[in-house]
Amino acid sequence: MYQSLLGVALSALFLVAQPAFAEEPIVIKFSHVVADETPKGRGALLFKKLVEERLAGQVKVEVFPNSTLFGDADELQALQDGKVQMLAPSLSKFEGYTKQLEVFDLPFLFDDLEAVKRFQKRDKSRELLHSMARSGIYGLAYWNNGMKQLSANRELRAPADAKGLAFRIQPSSVINAQFGLLDATAVKMPFAETLKALQDGKVQGTENTWSNIGSQKLDSAQPFITETNHGVLSYMVISNQKFWNSMPYPVRTQLESIIEEVTVEVNKDAEALNQKEREHVVANGKARIVALSPAEREAWRTAMQPLWKQFEGEIGTDVLRAAQVVNRKH
Repeated sequence: MYQSLLGVALSALFLVAQPAFAEEPIVIKFSHVVADETPKGRGALLFKKLVEERLAGQVKVEVFPNSTLFGDADELQALQDGKVQMLAPSLSKFEGYTKQLEVFDLPFLFDDLEAVKRFQKRDKSRELLHSMARSGIYGLAYWNNGMKQLSANRELRAPADAKGLAFRIQPSSVINAQFGLLDATAVKMPFAETLKALQDGKVQGTENTWSNIGSQKLDSAQPFITETNHGVLSYMVISNQKFWNSMPYPVRTQLESIIEEVTVEVNKDAEALNQKEREHVVANGKARIVALSPAEREAWRTAMQPLWKQFEGEIGTDVLRAAQVVNRKH
């Protein structure tokens, strides 16, 4: 009897003395559709680096650039299915979930990038991060990739110059209407297919930031780039809401703090990188940069303003007004 009790006691002691198996780290697959050497690409890698430094053993981040895991057409569904945990799609991709974010696609609405940044800090813009909660999409931050330029196989100096051309666009009703207003054709196409479509002549123009033009070598297929700065290309860093809220609170808050830190760096980096890529495009000499005079740019803005009214009902008068107010420089 004594030996039996002693055996049980020793067995229990043995079990207690065994080290507990470490829990598997939380895996975050961060998928995106652009190159590593773009603001978004660098931001994803910086996020991975900081997470590995500060949450080692607790969270593991895997980054998949250039549509290597999921592309434009299927990444949001993949997020909702739990096949990927973080994305940073351009704001145009959210049209099926909320119409309010269309405000960022309106051409010539913002005077410049500084106006965009002022708007993104306002309460109304912060509210838009949570506008897709019903669809299980959790907005974390805005990452900017700069202002968009128009490129084409002919010089675009006035709105009428775009007539008859086909432009590659993101899936956006606003951008589709933008080119419709110019009597041009809008062709929805994944970003990864853009260069080949330009080379093959399926489209004759596009709109993009300097960093994307440079990283994808779009200037090799576009002899003219008009520096319109007509719209902003911004991304929203998002997660699956159920996944995000399932993480332990200390881990979640640390991740959100890291994202906030990375956002500052991404937006700073975007400005520097766009300037650098613009200089590279000029130095390459494959495309001619068309500079608009203030009067020419105002002609473009006047031609595009009917879109503001057209989409006001979908976006919301309050959102549109908040966006316009930031143009007033003090």
